[in-house]
Amino acid sequence: MAITSIDFCRVDISQGYTDRLLEIDLTKKEISVKQIPAETKAMFTGGRGYCLKLVYDGTDATTKYDSPENVLAFAGGPFCGESGFAGTGKFIVGSISPLTQTFCDSNVGGYFFPLVKNAGFDAISVTGKSDRDVIVFIDDESGTVSIDHAPETQSAIFDAGRLVDMWRGDSKPSTISFVSAGIGSKHTFFGCVNSVYYDVRRKRCRAKQAGRGGMGTIMREKGLWGIVVKSDLAKGGSNQPADKTRLREAGKNLRNVIRDRDPKELRLGKQGTTALLDIMNSNEILPVKNYKFGSDKREEDVSGKIFEDKIFEQNKPDGCFAGCTLACTKGCEHHTLSTGPYAGKTVAVDGPEYETAAAVTNLGIFDVDAMLEYAWYCDEYAMDTISAGVVLAFLIEAYQQGHLTLEDTGGIELKWNDKDTVFDLVHKMAAGEAGFPREVGRGLRYMKKWVAKRAASRNGHSRSAILKELDLFGMETKGLEFSMYITKESLAQQGGYGFALKGPQHDESWLIALDQIKNEMPTFDQKAKALRWFPLFRTWFNIVGLCKLPWIDVRHPDAADTEDPAKNMPTVELYLELVNATLGTDKTLDDLLMESERSYLLHKLINLRQGFGTREHDQIPLRAMAPVFLDEFNNRKAYYKTYLADVVGIDVESKTDEALLKELQDYRRKQYELLSDAVYEEKGYDKNSIPTDETLKRLGFVRDEYFQIVEDARQRLAN
Repeated sequence: MAITSIDFCRVDISQGYTDRLLEIDLTKKEISVKQIPAETKAMFTGGRGYCLKLVYDGTDATTKYDSPENVLAFAGGPFCGESGFAGTGKFIVGSISPLTQTFCDSNVGGYFFPLVKNAGFDAISVTGKSDRDVIVFIDDESGTVSIDHAPETQSAIFDAGRLVDMWRGDSKPSTISFVSAGIGSKHTFFGCVNSVYYDVRRKRCRAKQAGRGGMGTIMREKGLWGIVVKSDLAKGGSNQPADKTRLREAGKNLRNVIRDRDPKELRLGKQGTTALLDIMNSNEILPVKNYKFGSDKREEDVSGKIFEDKIFEQNKPDGCFAGCTLACTKGCEHHTLSTGPYAGKTVAVDGPEYETAAAVTNLGIFDVDAMLEYAWYCDEYAMDTISAGVVLAFLIEAYQQGHLTLEDTGGIELKWNDKDTVFDLVHKMAAGEAGFPREVGRGLRYMKKWVAKRAASRNGHSRSAILKELDLFGMETKGLEFSMYITKESLAQQGGYGFALKGPQHDESWLIALDQIKNEMPTFDQKAKALRWFPLFRTWFNIVGLCKLPWIDVRHPDAADTEDPAKNMPTVELYLELVNATLGTDKTLDDLLMESERSYLLHKLINLRQGFGTREHDQIPLRAMAPVFLDEFNNRKAYYKTYLADVVGIDVESKTDEALLKELQDYRRKQYELLSDAVYEEKGYDKNSIPTDETLKRLGFVRDEYFQIVEDARQRLAN
């Protein structure tokens, strides 16, 4: 018997939209269906734009992650669920984050939102808090949405198959998909949301993750175990584009590019994103020992080729949604767990993705089984692999530097390449074990302060002085832990992380390959312009329900003949065909960038409203720019001496290594500040990273409240 339930009339998709919002109030146990206003659709498009608008409208400057009014928003976009085009299973989860204390969002693939959209909803808004764990069940077959008691399990991964069988009834398992968050989300600030669906080829449930910013933490804080959707895509009509023939032709052309180019380039279809391990290691970009080093000879033990040949089953297509020939959603069908509550069980592991594997190398561990174990348990517990790994790496270095003692850690000795200790902490964090493990689960920004406080009480040094040193190698900005790329030698990626509105996440601005590996933006001016263009176009994918990988990671063969190969314009033209064929419009690339910029600006305004968003919040740790300690300088001493001589113009032979390190650090810091000035100007911001009034007007933000947010931010700085 459901706690509450409503009937709804299904609305068919028309040219990519249903124009309906599903609202859930968990405090009142109320469900309602509302029309999405035409002006919201025109201004914010869908996906990330809808999430931003829902969170902006439903919260204010005092809202925290655990405030009942905090909005947990889910949205696809006009192209989400379009099986005639590659990479269309994406949707966005957004809210006020426990880590950043302002808006954060995470994108994820799978069948969940295509099924939600097929049932008739472009977005879901969840507010309030339930006094007991519940699920929301969207049943397209019966025409009901209900709030019901949560299943009696904390495991949405291990028990996924059983749950799908229970919920589908007599329907096919492919009619069911759900999002959920496990016990790690209850006990840490970096809980993720699992997007679980049934893979008809592998005959099992699989999961993708909305990992960043603690969206799973918010879900469990609200008492929401998960959202289940039951709908039959086979009975739907896709996105009902205005010109189906034109869309199918564009989709066919993109699939042809993927089939031709991916096997010759990254081989994502065979290796998944583990293909990046080899590339990053060979270019000093793979994080090792808390981003201290960028390569390790042991990487050959965990290379993408090993995953391709020995780990990933290759006889089944692996797209996370129908129609995607990139097929990068790889998986291991048989891994026997050796730690934790499921030790001895043989499970299927989805991934690992590059970010998860690199989180393990960042701990000094180069072991395939450890990567599989880490991937599975983080998914099972619903904890972000990136944030968890970065916090642990920081603590190991802090311990090695003497800032932490055995008394602080509860007797846990922290050292590199120690699988036993890593998994012990992972399991204890997820369980919310009191003491050190529970503290670790609150994230890196919190742990820097925690370590500084304890170290100061022990050695008599000032807390601020210790915190200043920890800030040098504590890899977070805006409260979000860095994703897995060494940025010391890429000024463009330093800016990509520092200026990213949600914090240092590659989703918004991944320029390191274009800048450092391919050298396609060699000048300072090119980097500054790229830091406006690329975040906008990448953000566009998130507002329309698309995966970026077919664009950014598969270079069209004709791109080399264009003025700016890095933008991969021949593939961009295929996306324009998708847009105009679906919507019946004649939009240009400038129109898409304008749509994206509006969402980008709304995110900036939320950051400013919450008391963040200015230049000081764009600062990045020294380790993201340069070596911090002499041993990391000496690890590439010859390279740095040549760099200082040729680029900075220093007489390197007359200076000590310590002096050279200081020169390098000072130069890199100055370059970052110059880049900040240039990028803010490109974006239409002032020197403090606050949008100008002209920028607000240009993008249609003409209401007084928007100008007041900006003026309040200026006044805070003036005071």
